[in-house]
Amino acid sequence: MSTLADREQAPLVAELEYVRDLLDAHQLGLPRPDAEPRDEDFEPAVDRLARLLVLTPFERQVLLLAAAVELDGEIAALVAALQDGEPRPTFGLALAALPGAHWDALAPSSPLRRWRLLEPVPGPTLAARPLRLDERVLHHLTGLDGPDERLDGTLHVVGGFPRLAPSQYAVADELARTSGGAGSRVVVRLDGEDCDACFGVAQAVALVRGRLPLLVRGSALPAAGPELAALARLVDREAVLLDGLPIIEASDANDAAVAAFVVQLEAPIVAFVGESAARTPGRVALHRSIHLPRPAEARALWTEALGEQAALALSEPVEEIAQHFRLGAAAVDAVARELSAGGTGDAAGLRRLCRERSSVQLEGLAERIDPVATWDDLVLPPAHTELLHEIVRHVRHRTQVYERWGFGARTTRGLGVTALFAGESGTGKTLAAEVLAHELGLDLYRIDLAATVSKYIGETEKNLRRLFEAAEASGAVLLFDEADALFGKRGEVKDGHDRYANLEVAYLLQRMESYRGLAILTTNLRSNVDRAFLRRLRFVVQFPFPDATQRAQIWLRMFPSAAPLEGIEAGALAKLAASGGVIRAIALSAAFAAAEDGSAITPAHVLRAARVEYAKDERPLTDSESEGLL
Repeated sequence: MSTLADREQAPLVAELEYVRDLLDAHQLGLPRPDAEPRDEDFEPAVDRLARLLVLTPFERQVLLLAAAVELDGEIAALVAALQDGEPRPTFGLALAALPGAHWDALAPSSPLRRWRLLEPVPGPTLAARPLRLDERVLHHLTGLDGPDERLDGTLHVVGGFPRLAPSQYAVADELARTSGGAGSRVVVRLDGEDCDACFGVAQAVALVRGRLPLLVRGSALPAAGPELAALARLVDREAVLLDGLPIIEASDANDAAVAAFVVQLEAPIVAFVGESAARTPGRVALHRSIHLPRPAEARALWTEALGEQAALALSEPVEEIAQHFRLGAAAVDAVARELSAGGTGDAAGLRRLCRERSSVQLEGLAERIDPVATWDDLVLPPAHTELLHEIVRHVRHRTQVYERWGFGARTTRGLGVTALFAGESGTGKTLAAEVLAHELGLDLYRIDLAATVSKYIGETEKNLRRLFEAAEASGAVLLFDEADALFGKRGEVKDGHDRYANLEVAYLLQRMESYRGLAILTTNLRSNVDRAFLRRLRFVVQFPFPDATQRAQIWLRMFPSAAPLEGIEAGALAKLAASGGVIRAIALSAAFAAAEDGSAITPAHVLRAARVEYAKDERPLTDSESEGLL
């Protein structure tokens, strides 16, 4: 199979022969010969370049003359003989030897100079200055294409076809069609939650238009000035030589240079990817936000990435993962490859990889808790446990009910799964949140209210927006611990601060109702929470103080099987009127005391630890409580 270089060779050799004939005729004082007719079925690189850059016939011949001395030693010797030993042709020789000569062919604004096809080297006069052909252009004329080495680290040719969801392909196709009719200078601006797909859509726009995607790294651009202008000309030239479409990666740290670079570019269509304040004067701007795939699309992506057989075996976890984890097509592909490379291909491995891939950084606003607690760790009345199971069902089957069965089409409000856990400290509210996250296979983030709530007007909403947007991609369980500090009763509006405090609550309600994951609020006093707020929560679970039977079960679960026990009876310990959190603290303190004594854990160690814990709450240990421990 012939390569492009092979196809370029014959017409280029013919052009060089014609240049030689013109030089021979000039040397001998003979009339200029006519050019041989060319094969119209193939457009050589020199003809394509002349057409795209609007070169005159004379400028085209000057370009070939400069190329001839680089490619043919005999022509270089002939040129040297005509110019007293100078092997590169001068503009004076071109004016004298080539047909259709015109002086402005070497003006700074001419295509030869503006596109940096060739450059006059220093000399006494313009006509006497030798012409040096740019090496990149020389390679292009011979059919050897590759980006200019001066663009290394700045420009990268993107290969292959992007991995996108169908809705994202549709956006790319629409932009490709629209950009063709929107004017001669267009910028396609892409941003949104699916960052990988933003690049993919820009790449697809280029490919649909028959162009090669050329990624320009905004962070590598120099400051605005002559160096940036020169770089823009080189990128423009690559877009012509490679029939490419520049895709500029935004850089907030280098925003001014990126903005100046977009202005300098002359390419008819430019794609701009990422959040940035860069403006594009003189261009028609087509803006699109690229969203992450919907759950239905995600299921199809997982099936394709895993393969039908593996997807069938993992159908149930894939259904949950497509709903909970908002991963783009590229991330789905990467997880599927990693799962296959690991050789396990099980549901647990798939969930783990998805959690790692979608893990978010909440910049001090939340603490990530690794959920390890299970249903066996909870001690609650049966009705309360069933209500927690109901929460899991609502989260797990959201896609089926809202999308497949159409309930979500009736309204967009109230689709989020929200719950309030109320009860005294230590009754298991946080533990229950951990159990739910573990059951659903999701990350759990405990929100730091001290970092979230701000005394400055509007800052709390900004923090909440950042928090929900970051957590959205992972479908994480959000736990607002002791939330009555933020979601207390809305008071009468007396001043601007009261008005904004109420707006904060309203904003939080709105975000919770639209959040794809599970949001849990905990409070020690349910009466502190506004009733209007309670009505908009889907679940309210009141955690009771454990009775004696439940406290005995908690004590049984509290000591690990490896812990040495002596004389410990759950029934006797259950007489201590303590919540689950306090029981855990007592058991742990007793274990440390036993370790210090070098003995097993005894009722005496538990009694000593209980007195310490009771003292924290400034309440005495009664005789009836300590009776079984003496």
